[in-house]
Amino acid sequence: MNRYPRNMTGYGAEPPAANWPDGAKIAIQIVLNYEEGGENNILHGDPASEAFLSEITGAQPWPGQRHWNMESVYEYGARAGFWRIHRLLKELPITVYGVATALARAPEQVAAMNSAGWEIASHGLKWIEHKGMTPEEERAQIHEAIRLHTEVTGRAPRGWYTGRCSMNTVDLAAEIGDFAYIADSYADDLPYWVRAGGKDQLIVPYTMDCNDMRFAIQAGFTDGSQFERYLTDSFDMLYAEGAAGIPKMLSIGLHCRLAGRPGRAMALQRALKHFSKHDGVWFATREQIADHWAREHPVKQRIAPSQMDKETFVAEFGRVFEHSPWIAEGAFAAELGPTHDTATGIHSAMARVFRAASEERRLGVLTAHPDLAGKLAQAKRLTAESTAEQTSVGLDALTDAERAAFTELNERYTAQFGFPFIIAVRDNTKATIMEAFRRRAANDRATEFAEACQQVERIAELRLQEKFAA
Repeated sequence: MNRYPRNMTGYGAEPPAANWPDGAKIAIQIVLNYEEGGENNILHGDPASEAFLSEITGAQPWPGQRHWNMESVYEYGARAGFWRIHRLLKELPITVYGVATALARAPEQVAAMNSAGWEIASHGLKWIEHKGMTPEEERAQIHEAIRLHTEVTGRAPRGWYTGRCSMNTVDLAAEIGDFAYIADSYADDLPYWVRAGGKDQLIVPYTMDCNDMRFAIQAGFTDGSQFERYLTDSFDMLYAEGAAGIPKMLSIGLHCRLAGRPGRAMALQRALKHFSKHDGVWFATREQIADHWAREHPVKQRIAPSQMDKETFVAEFGRVFEHSPWIAEGAFAAELGPTHDTATGIHSAMARVFRAASEERRLGVLTAHPDLAGKLAQAKRLTAESTAEQTSVGLDALTDAERAAFTELNERYTAQFGFPFIIAVRDNTKATIMEAFRRRAANDRATEFAEACQQVERIAELRLQEKFAA
């Protein structure tokens, strides 16, 4: 099957109601990344020093050597930055992304995290790149991260975020861990379900924009006021959306060695004061958000169209275009993926097949449609879909005069154009159908052929919307 694995649709124009507790307009989720002591270092058995997310501009790995300046930057995060952020946030429910080897080297900090009631999620075994690992190597790292995390914190992690991940990370984490959520995604403002590791896995997406890591990259923040303004602007937009009935989640990412610096911590403090001035704000851990979402929006047990075999797909959608299963067959053979697993997605795939067909084949679809209120309807020989559609506007209960009028118009139209009059009856009434009959009879054949094809597509769209809503 020609399948594209990325979901480019998500929740679309109408995201689900978040239903945050107590009617909150926004959920604020703050993450503190604890990586100090888990970064690349030859002391940790790594081939080179760290070069990622520090104050050192243009840092490069030093193969086979320790990097004194880099090590001291990371040490600042553990020795000073953590405690400054702890004083700012210890009364709030936040989530720590804890690198297991870093946590093992931080007994005082772990005790403070536990004392504050913070959730400690796993941030992997070491703060290193995973993209070059084989699945077996990464699987072993995940197993060891969970084991060590449990040993150090006293509790197995319910959340996972690798960060410097591979294309296998989410599948492996879902397969191995009993996680309430995985956070290795930046794809949405709300949690969402995926199929990973052979099961349904909740994703609680993270952030790279509301993240102090932008102090450590060239295209990032240069002073605290930029960070503060970005956080408050993000909050204000999401809060307004929540007030309009579409509550979202604001995710904020912090690092001990970055936001823990005095000037940045002050900016964070000002942003927190801005948040606190508003009603209907729910500060939560990722674990709390995941548990809430799983209760409010449990995974739907339904076979996704893009994952159906051909026989099932054609059986499900072969009658959407009247008596034309070849359109469903063509859609099945096209590039489908999660983004097509909606009424709009399947309609797009099928309409493309219809539009790309020869005029002769499209004419065959038109002539497969029955006359409105015609002999097939009277003999009750319409498809179930056509019967329901014609019944919806009362075409099954015409007076003798109305039936005679429809019969005359049908015969005249078909003789003129070579195909029956087609209209999406669910968009109309008896009166507007009759008016369209008379108006469209004045078209030339090319214009009317194009109009009839558009109506066929609209009928298919309405049928799919009904099918997916069931």
